[in-house]
Amino acid sequence: MPTQNLRTCTLCEAMCGLVITTEGDRVVDIRGDADDPLSKGHICPKAVALQDIHTDPDRIRHPMKRVGTAWQRIGWDEAITLAVNGIQAVQQKHGRDAIAAYVGNPTVHSLGAMLFVGDFLRSLRTKNRYSATSVDQLPAHVAAMHMFGHVLLIPIPDLDRTDHLLVFGANPAVSNGSLMTAPGASERIKAIRARGGRVVVIDPRRTETAELADAHHAIRPGTDALLVLAMLQVIFAEGMERSEHLAEFTDGIDTLRTESARFTPERVALSTGIAAETIRTLARDFAGAKTAAAYGRVGVSMQEFGGLATWLITALNLVCGRLDVVGGVMFTSPAVDLLRADQQRAGAPRFGRWKSRVRGLPEFAGELPVAALAEEMDTPGLGQVRGFVTHGGNPVLSTPNGARLDAALSQMEFFVAIDFYVNETTRHAHLILPPSSPLEREHYDLIFHALAVRDTAKYSAPVFPKPSDARHEWEIMNAITTRLSRGVPAKVRGAVYAIGGPGLLLDYALRSGPYGKGFSPFKRGLSLGKLKESPHGIDLGALKPSLLGKLRTKDRRINAAPALFIADLTRLETRWLRADIHAGSAATASSEGSGDLVLIGRRATRSSNSWMHNVERLVRGKNRCTLLMHPVDATARGLRDGAVVRIAARVGHVEAELAVSEEMMPGVVSLPHGWGHGRAGTQLRVAAQHPGVSINDLTDDQLIDTLTGNAAFSGVAVTVGPR
Repeated sequence: MPTQNLRTCTLCEAMCGLVITTEGDRVVDIRGDADDPLSKGHICPKAVALQDIHTDPDRIRHPMKRVGTAWQRIGWDEAITLAVNGIQAVQQKHGRDAIAAYVGNPTVHSLGAMLFVGDFLRSLRTKNRYSATSVDQLPAHVAAMHMFGHVLLIPIPDLDRTDHLLVFGANPAVSNGSLMTAPGASERIKAIRARGGRVVVIDPRRTETAELADAHHAIRPGTDALLVLAMLQVIFAEGMERSEHLAEFTDGIDTLRTESARFTPERVALSTGIAAETIRTLARDFAGAKTAAAYGRVGVSMQEFGGLATWLITALNLVCGRLDVVGGVMFTSPAVDLLRADQQRAGAPRFGRWKSRVRGLPEFAGELPVAALAEEMDTPGLGQVRGFVTHGGNPVLSTPNGARLDAALSQMEFFVAIDFYVNETTRHAHLILPPSSPLEREHYDLIFHALAVRDTAKYSAPVFPKPSDARHEWEIMNAITTRLSRGVPAKVRGAVYAIGGPGLLLDYALRSGPYGKGFSPFKRGLSLGKLKESPHGIDLGALKPSLLGKLRTKDRRINAAPALFIADLTRLETRWLRADIHAGSAATASSEGSGDLVLIGRRATRSSNSWMHNVERLVRGKNRCTLLMHPVDATARGLRDGAVVRIAARVGHVEAELAVSEEMMPGVVSLPHGWGHGRAGTQLRVAAQHPGVSINDLTDDQLIDTLTGNAAFSGVAVTVGPR
């Protein structure tokens, strides 16, 4: 008898509601839930892959210990003991910081992992902690911390009520929002234009989002900060600022006015590739619209000046009166209030409290930049990383200079991975602890509800029961944490958590949140029980002005011009506005280092993470791992569409099929992220048949945004020629 299960998709940030029909232990249908208050029936091709991941014969279902080049199945008790003993042995021999930990982005798609990973990492007692945050979004957190006092106070475009959407380096038509959860983003963008609004995209590539927009302007990678500064110069010079509603609570507007004055449209036009008059039009249209929202994402943050560009986009919203207003950019009021849970203010931001051993890169919020990971492993000396712990990540394919990290991992004395695949990273592990399938877990999106374009709440019950010999991620983490922790309180807490699990913590968070009922049986409000009674989810309403009540800065004021961002303007000016750049060609100005082209990434609807490439229905068909190049660049090099070309950068080279396309800006080429499969020792049979190449065999671990520490993937200098 078919059974319908209502669930949130956990494969990307969009939080699409699903109706999953099962018969016994089989999924027979997955479709969008039209009654989900956020996604309203939207579904993308990735969602149907949930059933393929669940049944994938390559998915590990039992702990595996590496013996030579083979894997041996072992029991859970032995596996947990081996994990604890291996970690302790490395630390006893080389010191606490000889263990490094990396947390991949699948962590935020798991309720149990999110609730237990903090204690798990703290139990390792190491300063060598890394995550996917410094791969693509660290600038947003640094800007939020310094402007508003908390890393999660990230402005979200009020997509459904704005009249003017200005998009920098983002492709929500494919991603359905990133740091802007917006399922069905294409339809939402079309709706802006249908109601008489305007959509403008700034990107080196004419993306799928640009195809839906009123206008697209190609920009040279790495120069978004210059463009926004020039827009601010025009807005201030022409008296178009409209920040009165927050002026009483804001510091730094005059500093912004002074600092932007020298970045005129004429001065930045050559470096950005956008004409001065076009820049003036962009500024006037944005400032003059009835409502407007500026939004930037990975193309902005994953570059040499990601911190500056991200801060300036928020400053643009502030100066033009678009911050914390309907139709502008706003802040969520989620049912689980993560800000309330973290009462720490930013009087002394958690930034730079310690630095990496080799290059001295600063810590942020307890993590070091992932661009430092490989060098911490392969550089000899006191404090060298000798052991590794990962959860749900594949940094060999997702972090810069992956080949260097790949080599370094082979030298680890002990490596334990919480993962259910033997992938390009975990093939080096000594021990793999596989968690349950996503369909065997309960779920609530702690992070993405806090980043959504509308406030909603939804709990998902497991579709299938967990097998008796399987373990959830939180159970694995809690078992290791309890064994590693010192003191009775920590061990008692672990024992309580083992009984209550994520449900206990989630119910507490919901009851304590802004819509909660507390713990009185006589009060009405949100609780886990209430959510379970509404399996489609609960609509909590459109975003509302709320920033002044959420500010966590020491003085409860908005800092429009934080000192560290102002100081970094000199680096920007030196890099892009030198006399020799103005005298040179566009190609000369495009990137530091050798190479006459610059490389950017791209994302496809059927691909989000490298492990999705082991799903046949997502990778079959045409080759999706191609190098996009403008026809002018191809002709100049004697290259033809469909040819296999050699792409070389400072750190290495790869060969890929060329796709000649006018969607690319001349001087810029593009490879997708997450490919590079088929390496010896992996156990991903479908992915091995569609290997592609890894863009991170070209990206440079020495190229970072020095302000924030984020990896600078966008704008890497490359040469392209016949193989």
